Amino acid sequence: MTPLDARMTSEEVAHGTVRLADFIAANTELILVEWIAFAESCAPAAAAMDRAALRDHAVEMLREIVADLRTPQSAAEQKTKSEGNADSTPEEPDTAAEGHGAGRAGSGFSVGEMVSEYRALRASVIRLWVRANGRLTAVDLEDLMRFNEAIDQALAESISRYTQDLDYSKEMFLAILGHDLRSPLGAVIMASQFMLDTGELPEPHLSLTGRIARSARRMNAMVGDLLDFTRSRLGSGIPISRKEMNLGKEAANAVDEIRAANPGSIIELHTSGDLQGNWDCGRLSQVLANLLGNAVQHGSTKSLIRISALGEPAAVVLQVHNRGPAIAAGELKALFNPLKRLKAGEPAVSPTSSLGLGLYIAERIVTAHGGTMVVESSDDAGTLFTVRLPR
Repeated sequence: MTPLDARMTSEEVAHGTVRLADFIAANTELILVEWIAFAESCAPAAAAMDRAALRDHAVEMLREIVADLRTPQSAAEQKTKSEGNADSTPEEPDTAAEGHGAGRAGSGFSVGEMVSEYRALRASVIRLWVRANGRLTAVDLEDLMRFNEAIDQALAESISRYTQDLDYSKEMFLAILGHDLRSPLGAVIMASQFMLDTGELPEPHLSLTGRIARSARRMNAMVGDLLDFTRSRLGSGIPISRKEMNLGKEAANAVDEIRAANPGSIIELHTSGDLQGNWDCGRLSQVLANLLGNAVQHGSTKSLIRISALGEPAAVVLQVHNRGPAIAAGELKALFNPLKRLKAGEPAVSPTSSLGLGLYIAERIVTAHGGTMVVESSDDAGTLFTVRLPR
């Protein structure tokens, strides 16, 4: 055990009690014995870890808790901490709890197992301290309250770092997967298109090869969405390459493609004003395709889909309108969230199903151009997406 590193006050001597901070400092190793015993039970992640790895940042966390308990705290500071508003800022060095969260994420612990570690630590410290003191005074109750706040703060920091690192790992995996899928998909697309171009395939081989080519292109588009998603989430953002272009011409091309793929849809295009601008043509084609595809998929059958492009002095305004079931007010704010889940009862897979990234990517592309995208929806007026692009 480590020796007490703080003198006991005369009040503590008179009452025969030890302040919680002094008890933790003096009994760190005893507390860690119980910590490690519990961590070893967190199989299978702990099975391949030695005792040093299981202790991880426990000593540093206990020292930070001791320092916190010994630091005078005003009523306002106590209130701030109890409400969870005392979190560290990104500019500050990592705390031991943040390091612990990162370590447990890398070691394969589940978040539930990590939370259980803190529960075991809290219970062990309080049980050993109460057993040593025999009784609690009013001062002890204040120590107990501050100890619980310190544990909660450390737990929040560990969970925050754990989820942050886990999310980053998942997104890196998706980025690598999407990148590696591009080559085999490209080979399938090229081979199937070559076979179609020869004009020598009899039925049913011609139809089957055409289906392979269409499916491979759809998969390639989904991989592209996946890569765009990971770029936007990993901090680099969706890349754009600006060149002079005419948005009216791209809108007309997008309408022709949607009409060809959906012959039953009725789509009208209206353009007016100067539609020239310095934008990324390929990326805005993605935006147009996603908005029109969304209108076809969710609009009422045989209802008119209207797309308009209006040139203003400093910007171009693009609008896509369709009739159909209104988007609930509570869902409008989350409409551009990635991987938005389907509503209950909506089929998980359909001929037009996707990863749920279309609107998210479209909004990110518009934002990368310095523009905005908003949506309005009601039963009477239908659904209207409005994109404003600075020239």
